[in-house]
Amino acid sequence: MTDLIAPFRRGPWRHLRDRDVWHSLVVAALACVATAGLLWAFWFAYALRLAATSGVAAPRARALLLFGKRLAHGRPDADYDARIARLHALVVADPSRRVLLLGGAADGGTTEAAAALARLSEIGLPPGVAPVCEDASTDTLENLRNARTLLGDAACEPVALVTSRYHLARCVLLARSLGFDAEPVAADARFSWRPRLLLRLVLESGYCLWLDTGTRWARLIGNRRMLDRLT
Repeated sequence: MTDLIAPFRRGPWRHLRDRDVWHSLVVAALACVATAGLLWAFWFAYALRLAATSGVAAPRARALLLFGKRLAHGRPDADYDARIARLHALVVADPSRRVLLLGGAADGGTTEAAAALARLSEIGLPPGVAPVCEDASTDTLENLRNARTLLGDAACEPVALVTSRYHLARCVLLARSLGFDAEPVAADARFSWRPRLLLRLVLESGYCLWLDTGTRWARLIGNRRMLDRLT
């Protein structure tokens, strides 16, 4: 039994033990039912638009944030490799920008940030570029909160969110709720109408619905504890 429940004690699953998480989940589910699913459809359209229209450049950004992804046997998978390759192209185009590699390790092994740094070192970085690893986080919200701390006063400057197209909606929504001037950058060169991507967008739109509805509800009832996590 211990082995079965161990995964839920670490990583993002650990949040399921939090009563505020369940509170916001119930409110989001009720809002979705009350709107006959239209609220979910709205967020799916939002996620789809960002996925389809986001570019691969970051002309305004003064810092590049690379979002990690769970490793496959200690190494980046194809999606994560694409994110790393896009970051590398951005760094080569302008080596003066700060680079933050985000992502810890839910299983206590190699961190996602460390794996990205190793891959970037293999590819080769321009002289003077020294990426900073944020390896204490296990989900997107923690990625961004820790990145904000690492950036300090520079957190108010434009930042690029480098990740897969299906992940952009969640990243942008969270980043802007935390006060970032965020610019989405797609790892994939172009949008593709693949069933796997559309399924991921359905899941991401549900996350966005939960996040936005939970935040609005927390403001309505004045729950400062819930709001402090997202602002």
